[in-house]
Parts: sequence; C-alpha cells; structure tokens
Amino acid sequence: MRTNEPTVIAKNLVKEFGDFPAVAGIDFIVGQGEIFGFLGPNGSGKTTTIRLMLGLLRPTEGEMEVLGISVNDHPEKIRPRVGYMSQQFSLYNDLTVEQNLRFHGTAYGLTNTELVERMSIALEMAGLQGREKTKTKELSGGWRQRLALSAAFLHEPRVLFLDEPTAGVDPISRREFWELLYILVAQGVTVFVTTHYMDEAEHCHRLAFIRRGKIIATGTPDELRDKFMKGEVLELAPDDAASAVNVLRNASAEGRLDLNEVELYGSLVHVVANDMSHKQSEIIAELQRSGLDPGSGVIIEPSLEDVFIASMK
Repeated sequence: MRTNEPTVIAKNLVKEFGDFPAVAGIDFIVGQGEIFGFLGPNGSGKTTTIRLMLGLLRPTEGEMEVLGISVNDHPEKIRPRVGYMSQQFSLYNDLTVEQNLRFHGTAYGLTNTELVERMSIALEMAGLQGREKTKTKELSGGWRQRLALSAAFLHEPRVLFLDEPTAGVDPISRREFWELLYILVAQGVTVFVTTHYMDEAEHCHRLAFIRRGKIIATGTPDELRDKFMKGEVLELAPDDAASAVNVLRNASAEGRLDLNEVELYGSLVHVVANDMSHKQSEIIAELQRSGLDPGSGVIIEPSLEDVFIASMK
C-alpha cells in the first residue's frame, strides 16, 4: 500500500573518506510502500549511502531520517525497525535453514513465541517449508536468496534496505525474489534497493541514478525515458557487433552519419538517432560498405539500459 508519507529522507548527505567524496551531497525522499531503486556504476556511492541510512557510518555532512527518526542522533533506534540484506548473503553456511532464522530472530530480540510464529510465516512466504533441516550451503543461490530475505524480514521491519540482493542469481530466481518483494510492498513495507539489472529497475516505482557520489536524475522509469532519450533506438544484430560499433561511431565522428549514441549490447548493437525511420537505411548501407552484415534491424522502445547510458553521458 503506497502513500505519500515520507519514510526515508536524505538531505544534503555527504560522506568523505579522507579527500575522497564517496557521497557528495545527495537528497531524496522515499514514500511508504514504495520500491525506490538506486542505480549507478561500481564505486558510485550506492553501498555507502545504504550504510549511512542504517547508521553504520556517520555522515560528514547532512541529515537522515528513517521512519521519522533522526539517524544522525539516534541510529540505535532505527536498527530494530529496518531490515538489511547485503551484497553477500548474511547467512551461516553450516547452519540449517531453521537455525539461521532462529539466530536472526533471537538477535532481533524476538521472544520464543514470536519467533516460532514468524518463522512459520517466513518459511511459508519464501516457499521453504520442508527445507527447514537443510544446511544453507546445500541450497541453490535462489533458495539462499529467499532465506536471506526471510531473515531480513523476520522481525517485521517497515523498511527494507537491499544492496544488490540478486547479484549472481539466475533470471528465474530473480523474478521469484521480486514477487516476494511485491507481497511485502502490498503490506506497506518500503523497499530501498540497489541493482545492476535494468529489467529489475523497470519494476521500481521510482529510480535515482547516482554517479561519482551525486544523484544525476530521479523519477519513474517513464519520466526518465522522456528526460534522457532524445531520439529513437534501432536494434541491430550484425555478424560482428564490436566492429559494427566502431564503424558507426567513426561514421558519426566524421560526419557521414548523424547519430546520438552507438552502444554494444551483448551480440546486439543499439543506435540512437533522431528521425530513425529515415536514417535506418543509411546506417545499414554504412555497415555494408565496411563489409559487415547488419543482420536484422528494428526500431524498438528504449530500454532503461539505453536511458541509463544516456544519462551517464
């Protein structure tokens, strides 16, 4: 259940390590029941921001609030009310599923009656019934991920901070993980999540792009598309994608083609230009003159990855 009630607030947040500004004056507000995605390259300040919001680091400057509590003044008060899932699974491999949940629940101060009840709910929500006696190291990455989320939510926090929670997990497990998040969000839980997966970013209510410690854009996925995508996207499947990128970039730099962006997408190439319907034939002809087979070419809706790359530039 989403509301406009602010749940997580950062005002002019700065964190310096010596002379290096890991976070360089950022502002954002996250509402109740919102999935707020934090996207940026490695080293852009995503993890540092989460650690600041959890009270694990002291800011150099700025103010933070979580659930109406000043993190600057009372970090100890917010920790029992939030859940945290780090980049690395915060689980003990030699403990069973049940033992890991019991350990986390006890650490959060749950009584035995509360713990039994919430463990039952967590096991059912994550689909882990029947695996209670399985050692964590014997679980697949997807099941370990579900267990880690269950442990982070065992004490029923109102805010979840998830730092690249699906890194290294297969696409099906990632989709199932997000289905669990939707269940929690429907109950009014607020989710602050960092991710490198653009398909996951599509499912966030709002996004912030961060680069070198500064937020360069915020908005819904559609708002960010409208702001940064100047032109249409032509997706090509050439026989040599890397060479095709070089050919088109050189043609653009030398003035033979008027292109906004040329980027490699695995075995595909995305070309961004204004009035693409008229330029598509010129692009294909340029590749053919260079001895390349352009393969199939189709004008597509820009992906968030296209938007992200455009905003970074």
